[in-house]
Amino acid sequence: MTTRRTMLGLGIAAGAATIAATATATAQTSANAKDYRARERINAVLDDWHAAAAAADEKRYFGHMTSTSVFMGTDAKERWTKEEFQAYAHPFFARGKAWSFTSVRRSIGLGPAASIAWFEEDLSTPNLGPSRGSGVMVLERRVWRIEQYDLSVPIPNEIFEEVKKLIAAHLAKPKA
Repeated sequence: MTTRRTMLGLGIAAGAATIAATATATAQTSANAKDYRARERINAVLDDWHAAAAAADEKRYFGHMTSTSVFMGTDAKERWTKEEFQAYAHPFFARGKAWSFTSVRRSIGLGPAASIAWFEEDLSTPNLGPSRGSGVMVLERRVWRIEQYDLSVPIPNEIFEEVKKLIAAHLAKPKA
């Protein structure tokens, strides 16, 4: 009898372990699919955001940003709220040509519950040359929007000292 109970107990334990492992694998597969869909949507938003700028579609471009978004440009003075950035950018959009950024590589991270994401991307740009963008996106009413975007121009280490001297000289000039 003891052997039967032991065998029965082992069988039940093995069955429970199999059920738990299956449930965990199913949950992980579901989470992976959710993350994949979130990344697909984030990629689509960022690609469309860049396409809207290239097409000078101001409404579409700024529609991808949250109402509290911040855009940081390549100049240290360029830290704009959405309204400030829109006022700066409006003349570019109004003349029918804003800017053209194409992502050539992008990485996306997702927070818990896939409601916040961070990204960084390498950009090809005709005016700035190789550039980078990084930022934060939030899920607002099932739509991914840009909360923060930081545009930068990477400086190769081999010329950093020269660039640093140019910046220092520029900052030392008397303001007009």
